[in-house]
Amino acid sequence: MAEIIQKDGTWVFDGDTLRLTPGRDKNVGLLRRTLGELTVPLEALAGVSFEQGRKAGRLRLRLREGADPLLQATGGRLTEPHDPYQLIVEPDRYGVAEYFTDEVRNALLLDRVPSGPVPGYLLPGPPVPLSAAAGDGSASFDGERVRLEWNWKTEDAKSAAGARVLALAEITAVEWQPAAGLENGHLRFVVRHAPAKTPAKYDPNAVELWGFRKDPLMALVAAAVQARLPHPAAPAPAGDGPPALPGTPGTGAAPADVPAPAREDDHDALLRRLRELGELHRAGVLTDEEFTRAKQAVLNRM
Repeated sequence: MAEIIQKDGTWVFDGDTLRLTPGRDKNVGLLRRTLGELTVPLEALAGVSFEQGRKAGRLRLRLREGADPLLQATGGRLTEPHDPYQLIVEPDRYGVAEYFTDEVRNALLLDRVPSGPVPGYLLPGPPVPLSAAAGDGSASFDGERVRLEWNWKTEDAKSAAGARVLALAEITAVEWQPAAGLENGHLRFVVRHAPAKTPAKYDPNAVELWGFRKDPLMALVAAAVQARLPHPAAPAPAGDGPPALPGTPGTGAAPADVPAPAREDDHDALLRRLRELGELHRAGVLTDEEFTRAKQAVLNRM
């Protein structure tokens, strides 16, 4: 077991998981304190690094793409005080930090953990119910519905319709963007069949963020919703048809959508399409039913 205890937090590695506990120092960000202890499985890690500095060092964990709904929702835009995967290390503990780094790296090598993307979340996301207030409104999520309510600073055009309730089934994506410089940030819920995006200031499905202290808490609401949406690497729902094959024109074309009837000079192309279908099926991208349906459609055109 490897352990490092700092004012910024405590990290413990038992060979299979890492427990990341935020410290009580005043410099620990509000998001980290609210999120509390995180348990990160070894298979969620892509790497670990330690960087020395004159006044302090940094331990950093790099997670595999798609492993954590918080990172998925925030797009890597969490700043240092709020990033749970960074730990400030005091100079007299540099040796401990290096030992901790070596232990995690050795475990990754011994377990042959790949560094590439994962097909599903390996962390659960923040628990619900959850709510946060910042910018021009508040957002709450109970696991099934998002509720947006407005305050006195909300533009009349957005607040006139009152509170907004969005069922999870309506939401297709979550966007969290922190304020930067003179640019305001936002927490936006992308909804099916919604009109074209408008600035968050006027969007009834978005909370505008101005860079104040509680803004990062909106990232927790974003992560809780993201954790319950289909994973970005998951196959499209059966009702939407099989995923398009690489090179297929358009985004909605199914693998079997080929011109019919096929000419003799299309025969080789159809054979290649069958091989591609088989590869997608073996990789788990296509279910048995989708593979059978798509294969039969291609055979009918040969």
